[in-house]
Amino acid sequence: MRVLEGQVAVVSGASRGIGRATALALAEAGCHVVVNYYSHAAEAEEVAAACRSHGVRASAMRADVASREAVEAMVAETVAEFGRLDVAVTNACYSDREPFYEANLEGFARTIDVTMWGAFYLLRAAARQMISQGAGGSIVVISSPHAFIAVPRSMAYNMAKAAIDQMARTAAIELVEHRIRVNIIHPGWIDTPGERKFASEEQLARASAKLPWGRLGRPEEIARGVLFLCDPASDYITGSALGIDGGITLPWWANRGSAVPE
Repeated sequence: MRVLEGQVAVVSGASRGIGRATALALAEAGCHVVVNYYSHAAEAEEVAAACRSHGVRASAMRADVASREAVEAMVAETVAEFGRLDVAVTNACYSDREPFYEANLEGFARTIDVTMWGAFYLLRAAARQMISQGAGGSIVVISSPHAFIAVPRSMAYNMAKAAIDQMARTAAIELVEHRIRVNIIHPGWIDTPGERKFASEEQLARASAKLPWGRLGRPEEIARGVLFLCDPASDYITGSALGIDGGITLPWWANRGSAVPE
């Protein structure tokens, strides 16, 4: 069903992985889509073309979400091209993995700038546009279990994801009077190109087999969650967090014969 027929969406970090799958799911639901990217131009153009195959309009727009000016310009360009903005998905992120006491602070700061400030800049710019339109809207923040699990060697990413969870909830209560819904998704370990920055195919296969569900999640599974939250039929859902993680946040180690830690 084309539940978002004629609506307009911006998806940050949409050239690959979860962002790509989300852009395609929104297009299939009838939504015109802006495919934001920073460093994968050819892939972003391919995603936009795939979106158009669903009979909607789509554009690839380059913007570094760590720049408030760039994000605000992207939203302004979206409105100039498509006439409005109804859906925003803050998905772009960056992460390095190393102990915080040895971390390259440029990479540490870049993680915060993209993952936290980037989400805030799009949330803010989208909300301001939706308020001016006066017709409500839906914003989905792609967060992570890192928001509440202190994964080692990931301090900056953990900090950023924890921050955007609270950001989204605060925005949700502040925007209810404007009928703009803000929700969070916590993806588990998802099979995306970004994971290849940290592990080989063999390492991913070996580690994923030990997960509760026995595999990595698929970007399309997260995209279905985004579509569910953006669907007008989900009008009563705001300020909520949806976990799509294959049980990774459960005490799954206790179900594999391990002793419960004291």
